[in-house]
Amino acid sequence: MEPSRKIRVLLVDDEKDFADILAKRLEVRDFYVTCVYNGDDAIARIQSEGYDVVVLDVLMPGKSGLDILKEMKAINPLMHIIMLTGHARVDTAIEGMELGAYDYLIKPAETEDLVEKIRLANSHKTSQEERIRLAKTMPASKKRGWKKFLGPISDLLQKDRTEDTDETDDA
Repeated sequence: MEPSRKIRVLLVDDEKDFADILAKRLEVRDFYVTCVYNGDDAIARIQSEGYDVVVLDVLMPGKSGLDILKEMKAINPLMHIIMLTGHARVDTAIEGMELGAYDYLIKPAETEDLVEKIRLANSHKTSQEERIRLAKTMPASKKRGWKKFLGPISDLLQKDRTEDTDETDDA
């Protein structure tokens, strides 16, 4: 991401007043924020526009945040989504993370906590995209060279991992 470009955030929450206030707080901190208030609009925006990070409420009428998360990840597996929940339910947070959420916060979250998570998510997403871009541009001969170099190391690491699992199973 070039330094002058604002991070594009899609904020999805059915509580319009909350979403609008949060959007203003993020915009003051130099984010470009689009608010939508239901899952269908969120999916439509993801399909038509590019966002760096999504901030998504878990509990919404109609489609739940977890259902929307699944759809967004199907559209763009690299999409970084931060879940917001008004209810401190650990099982919901765990399920969201298992489905591919980048992180989660409990509402009402401190604005600075959310800002930090958005920046981290965007940085992580940018790094992933750069690695993919570099892998695509790397000549095939260099890829083979790296595989020859990393192959034995990878085999050793896999063997160590298997042995650790076997030791855990024996305990």
